[in-house]
Amino acid sequence: MNTDIRVNKPEPFFPEQPLPQYNRSINVSRAIKGIEAVKPIQITEYFSNGLELLNELQKHLKKNMPSKTFKEQREYRLAYKKLSKLIYIKVTNHELAVKKAPAIGWLEKLYPEDNNFLLPFTKVQGLNSAWQWYKNGITLPVLRNKIHPFYGVYFPTRFDHLILFDNWLKRYQGPKKSAIDVGIGSGVLSFQMVKHGFQKVFGTDTNPNAIVGLTETMGETKMSRKIELDFASLFGKFEKQTELIVFNPPWLPAAHDLDKNDEAIYYNDTLFPEFFAEAKKRLLPDGKLVIIFSNLATITNATTTHPIEKELAEGGRFKLETCLTRKVKAGSSKTKREDWRAEELVDLWVLENA
Repeated sequence: MNTDIRVNKPEPFFPEQPLPQYNRSINVSRAIKGIEAVKPIQITEYFSNGLELLNELQKHLKKNMPSKTFKEQREYRLAYKKLSKLIYIKVTNHELAVKKAPAIGWLEKLYPEDNNFLLPFTKVQGLNSAWQWYKNGITLPVLRNKIHPFYGVYFPTRFDHLILFDNWLKRYQGPKKSAIDVGIGSGVLSFQMVKHGFQKVFGTDTNPNAIVGLTETMGETKMSRKIELDFASLFGKFEKQTELIVFNPPWLPAAHDLDKNDEAIYYNDTLFPEFFAEAKKRLLPDGKLVIIFSNLATITNATTTHPIEKELAEGGRFKLETCLTRKVKAGSSKTKREDWRAEELVDLWVLENA
């Protein structure tokens, strides 16, 4: 692991007094009332007790909160997130101190110094899922090799936008000396560019886990010589002009203060204006600026402002070469979001210097 960068990880909790405990002999309603009164609780005996308490908390919230519109779904998720983080589980010697718990390699990898502390149960669930993805790898239709995303790094679970970008790269006729991938994440877009013959890709990210994870995954391989990383926002230390800039930004405007993991999903008011101003300095005269976006914010009524259309109309820096769209593959018929998913499109905007 790159020890120069401090990774984001769930904060260990060292309570001054023992917490009230939850197991199968405790009344669930009383436990939930305690949580609503902002009193933390600790899962004991079995790992499944934590799953049970979370399930009961979800039922309790759904009874009292409608969750039909996109806005209501978001409010429900925020309420659940706020209360569920008060449910803790103990970690001792890099293992969960309950019976029938999963083995999670992140506990040793992320907490080498600590051996007796509490973590929120939902964070442990996230650590467990992330460990499975990291250990087993994830197959993507646009890459030959699996990716192994580090804990706390966004990775694609839908592939329409990646296929759109891959098809564009197949037809790209320009020079392939260098490219910049702003917000490299799990590295998929950079890996695609290398696959299609780019000699050097510079990748930045504000998430330290993305930089640490890719550094570790690439190791001393040929890929590590083709992809150079910088832990920084937007373009970081890469000042040199390039023929291709690629940006897969968050697709939804922020409606609340962002934590680090939210930054892959929600954008703030300054992200796009700052990006376009900096991109103008870094793009060669005949270069291409590719932005992967979606109509998600518009169809869910999260905003009426499209940041790329706004830049083209008012910025004076870029003009549109082409915009390719692809219909998003339908989700599960069981999901409540299906009413808007049917309208969702992913876009690939190709801009040139004005």
